[in-house]
Amino acid sequence: MPSGLMLLLGAWGIRRQDAIWRDEAATYDMAHRSLADLWLTLRHVDVVHGLYYALMHLWFAVYDATLGGVLGPVIGLRLPSVAAMTVAAAGVALLGQRLVGRRAGLLAGLTFACIPVVQQYAQEGRSYATVCAVVVWATYLLVLTAARPCRKLWLGYTALMLFACLLHEFACLVLPVHGAAVMLARLPRRVLRGWLLAAVTVLAGLAPLAVFSTRQSAQISWLMWPDPVQLLTFAVLAVLGIACARVRVCSRGPIGLRALGVPILLLPTLLLLLLSHVEPAYVDRYVLYYVAGFAVLAGAALARLLRPAGEQGQTRGRRLRWATALVLVLAALLPVDVHLRSPDSRVDDVTAVAHAVGKVAEPGDGLLFMPSRRRVWMAALPHQFHGLNDLALAKSPLASHTLYGTERSGDAIRDRILAVRRIVVAGDPYGQPADDSDQEIAKRATLRGAFAICSSTDVRGARIAVYGRPGICGAAGGGRLAHGAG
Repeated sequence: MPSGLMLLLGAWGIRRQDAIWRDEAATYDMAHRSLADLWLTLRHVDVVHGLYYALMHLWFAVYDATLGGVLGPVIGLRLPSVAAMTVAAAGVALLGQRLVGRRAGLLAGLTFACIPVVQQYAQEGRSYATVCAVVVWATYLLVLTAARPCRKLWLGYTALMLFACLLHEFACLVLPVHGAAVMLARLPRRVLRGWLLAAVTVLAGLAPLAVFSTRQSAQISWLMWPDPVQLLTFAVLAVLGIACARVRVCSRGPIGLRALGVPILLLPTLLLLLLSHVEPAYVDRYVLYYVAGFAVLAGAALARLLRPAGEQGQTRGRRLRWATALVLVLAALLPVDVHLRSPDSRVDDVTAVAHAVGKVAEPGDGLLFMPSRRRVWMAALPHQFHGLNDLALAKSPLASHTLYGTERSGDAIRDRILAVRRIVVAGDPYGQPADDSDQEIAKRATLRGAFAICSSTDVRGARIAVYGRPGICGAAGGGRLAHGAG
């Protein structure tokens, strides 16, 4: 039942009006490069997502040849995440069943599927749903191994944890959780030794990737401070989870519910926040698997509070009150769930940007992306930019083995801008900080000094503006400069 509900929620509104946000566009672009080009690109950028991109490359090779022409690229981009969260919901249910009982497992899986952040990443073409699923099943294997240690289970646990860490490095933050659970359970020393050997093996396997990825740490330089909404979500789930942990339940195995559920809920996020004091690194999706801890705690508490009448004096009225409360909670979450299926739920909309450019552009117009990293907006729908002259581009993303391509010098960009009469600018909306590179300064200064704004259109997370030489679209200075050009 939890898997069925998760599959239903994942399929609901999966197209999101065909809106794609910039990270999904990067996935689509990288997955459609040849494996040789992908390897060369990973040497320069995004190596932390390399395994996921390779898997998506294989997926699209099959999908595009079979279902792509019928379902379209957007569904193909998100189907693996829907499948991963469906598998994760099954794992959470089995984990709750193993820790407490069948009813607790069922409610844990259903709770997991109903959490909005789970539904959000079930519909994104990124690795986070897959990482969550693998971590959940690795945790389930750990619980099985603690009860019945054997080499095959340890090997399975080690393989899953290494796979999760290679998909995303911050999956390693669940290792302290597992270590804490083993020690709190006071298991035999051979179990602790087995876990230590597995953890050391995982870290040794991750080390080459971790060391190499430090060369690309500039990729997360945009992180400044934790998002308040993400922190609030964690805080609410943490408080509710701790409250659920206070409900008395009987654990069935050597690893207790609280010994595992509370550390999964709290430790990964707290460790990532602690790391962020050294270098900003906190984004909730990096440790998305923490919601599994909340789900098993909530499932166990609900199973206790909703136990059938006659078990330890539970009254029909009390069950009715709890059922009413659950219905009210689900009703309160419905607007959030609906919002997550709309284009406005993500930071930008690559599809809307591409269509807006297509509407205002004329053949032969110049094209500028401000800043240059917004060139990823054309990755999913490049035909919308056909016929435009990318004035700043020196080498395309594919030719330069990068995500955004490489740009000419500031002086060269200035000369190329002055050689055209009309330019389409795809830039950040008002209020975003402007990059201070020579190229971006040259773009802004030249547009300000030699062009007037003809029109501008706001789309989700972007502003599309058309600039022309004075007299082409009205008197010079007759319009307001778009952000990044003034």
